[in-house]
Amino acid sequence: MSDHVPEATPHDNRRQVLYWRLLARLFDPEEQAALESASLAVVEDIGLPPALLDPQASVDSIVQRHPELAEEFDGLMLSEADAPEDDDGDADVRDPAAQVRRAALVSKVLLNVFATGNGAVSAGQLSRWQSDAGWLERALGCSPGDLRGGRGAGVSPTGSGGRGATPDLSNLIPAIGPELGALEADLVKRMRLREVLADPALAARLTPSMSLIEQLLRDKNNLSGVALANAKALIRRFVDEVAEVLRTQVEKATVGAIDRSIPPKRVFRNLDLDRTIWKNLTNYSPEEERLYVDRLYYRHTARRTTPQRLIVVVDQSGSMVDSMVNCTILASIFAGLPKVDVHLIAYDTQALDLTPWVHDPFETLLRTQLGGGTDGTVAMALAQPKIAEPRNTVVVWISDFYEWHHQPLFDSMAALHRSGVKFIPVGSVTSSGRGSVNPWFRERFKDQGTPVISGHIRKLVHELKTFLT
Repeated sequence: MSDHVPEATPHDNRRQVLYWRLLARLFDPEEQAALESASLAVVEDIGLPPALLDPQASVDSIVQRHPELAEEFDGLMLSEADAPEDDDGDADVRDPAAQVRRAALVSKVLLNVFATGNGAVSAGQLSRWQSDAGWLERALGCSPGDLRGGRGAGVSPTGSGGRGATPDLSNLIPAIGPELGALEADLVKRMRLREVLADPALAARLTPSMSLIEQLLRDKNNLSGVALANAKALIRRFVDEVAEVLRTQVEKATVGAIDRSIPPKRVFRNLDLDRTIWKNLTNYSPEEERLYVDRLYYRHTARRTTPQRLIVVVDQSGSMVDSMVNCTILASIFAGLPKVDVHLIAYDTQALDLTPWVHDPFETLLRTQLGGGTDGTVAMALAQPKIAEPRNTVVVWISDFYEWHHQPLFDSMAALHRSGVKFIPVGSVTSSGRGSVNPWFRERFKDQGTPVISGHIRKLVHELKTFLT
């Protein structure tokens, strides 16, 4: 009597499409059009974001925009015996539809970690890979860094049973740990920037740019000696160049109202020639064709100023590096204005008060740590105690606002606005003006009368200079 082989179900076919695509991409970086289009149809049909199929999209970026997926990635590759149970007490992985969903998530993590490509690697690419490797470790029931450090969580090696179950990789932990370590070492070795920095002649030929500064800031903790000195010199050159441009924009921006209670300085550059002639016309002699001047009139140039506190909060996650550099420099310029008390806070999932170094953007940038998730509530906890007089305080919040705790953060921002604080949400302050802003936040900021500034940095300079001086 022959064994009966059940026919493949639609769920089986969908899952197989996803895994065939995974294998194809692992062994050949070229896209297979048929597999890509079929996989896209599967992902969209089961309600997952198409970004799961983008090899350039990190798991972090996907979870930031779809926070509900974070729990699904945790323990994703545990066996059925270890998988979390649903409301009916059955392991979720036994549901054929759930298996398809699980296959899509598993494929994303494995492809991001094991398809590292060839050629030179930037610090940003290394940082993204390390983050994705952390998600793989979490999917296997470990803490990020455990497998690469030779430590494994106590997960069960029980194999998954049943036809069509998603492969269980928890029993491969002893082999996966060394493999991850080898991949990471290879990526670091391919970071040729370090070799250039170690050679003063080559480093001197580098032209500072935003992309180069991003790599240097990401990799600064791994540099030492000559390489670190050259990296700092490049960052310093770039900071000075950008500062000169921004300082000119600040000086040209409109300022506060003229304060006529302060007598004008009696210097030639302030001489009001038209008013002087008009006021002395009665002294004109037609016979001599000469105007006799009894009194000179000067223009008032003093501006009415009020002591103000400027609190700049900057999202230092990887997507905001351009804004981080620009706003750090901008904060230092405003810190040099009279009667302006500037505070600077940077955050990802933790917040750092950079106020002691706000006058030196170079030192400030060296203390930042680019990358990671985004949790603005930790930054708000640092910013709120700094607000002593709300109506004399401006809070500039620079972020793409893809947040873990969006509702609590917005509620606290709305409370600041109601208290009288000048709240300025900024989506991007880049030279190009391009930037993505979470539509959920954008609509709510617009409704409360504090629309997001998103564009060229001159817009932010104008807003700040008008309010502070």
